[in-house]
Amino acid sequence: MGPNVPIPHKWSEFLRVDDNKTEFFRFLSEETVHLPVDESKMIVVTLGHNVASSSSVTSVPVAISPCNHEEADTRLILHAYHAACAGYKKISIRTVDTDVLVLAVSFRDRIPCDELWITFGTGKHFRYIPVHNIAESLGPQKSSALLAFHSFTGCDTTSAFHGKGKKTAWETWANFPPVSDALAALLDCPTTVSDETMSLLERFTILMYDRTSNHTDVNAARQTLFTRGLQIAKIPPTKNAMVQHVRRAVYQAGHVWSQALTAECALPNPGDWGWSSDKDGWTPVWTTIPDADKCCLELLRCGCKTGCTTRRCKCVCANLKCTALCSCDGECNSAE
Repeated sequence: MGPNVPIPHKWSEFLRVDDNKTEFFRFLSEETVHLPVDESKMIVVTLGHNVASSSSVTSVPVAISPCNHEEADTRLILHAYHAACAGYKKISIRTVDTDVLVLAVSFRDRIPCDELWITFGTGKHFRYIPVHNIAESLGPQKSSALLAFHSFTGCDTTSAFHGKGKKTAWETWANFPPVSDALAALLDCPTTVSDETMSLLERFTILMYDRTSNHTDVNAARQTLFTRGLQIAKIPPTKNAMVQHVRRAVYQAGHVWSQALTAECALPNPGDWGWSSDKDGWTPVWTTIPDADKCCLELLRCGCKTGCTTRRCKCVCANLKCTALCSCDGECNSAE
């Protein structure tokens, strides 16, 4: 790609190809760094794993180059940190990604500038967000724990709890302060998730679904809510599924995001943290126990219309009596 290459007519299709995006961003970086700027200013751009500068005098420090961050979000925070360390007192980060705002608030106390701003949104939703004021209002403990809170309740790489948005989760956090200890524990790059941490997260999850519940075990809470007639989608996940979710939250917040100020990060194998790989890439491990319809024979149903007496009948093969779930309405003589 170069300056004389015709502009693609269909950008969406062009950018859908990874190689096109890589070459396009490289071209933009190489051209941007040569733009004329005032001597008091300097352009710093990412160029693959490296960083290039518009200044012929000031070299790019090893603190930010080379950089092996896979996410642009953390790299923005790293560059803001470098700018603050270089003496800049007011820093603004332009983004439309909520993850960047959460990262900025969490790292505010470690970025040595007077004011840190997020220039957020587009159009009528465009606004300036004073990160320094937000972090001061929350306090250092809650600001830091915000990373784990965001990954646990749902972000770009972790799933959210069905029907439970950030507002519900935030209100639950305010009513259940002990979960702050669990969130802090997720950020310490743990090799495992302790029983104590898991217990606090279970209680927090239960309270998101039922603020009056006395349960501390998420499976017990599921049973109680299900007997009240709630749909499966409106009750908490199983403990097994929640364990896998917590692992993914730890990987994102405790290992990826927590190393935002380190240029060359050392990340563990995602396969140990709730992910599995195949020919198409990484996919979440939702649970390690079989589906209910595969382990609960009582949920079997056949499609026979009448006389379930052949070996093609699922109920006959499982040595079970047909029920009202079956196509025969349970009025046949199977398993008798």
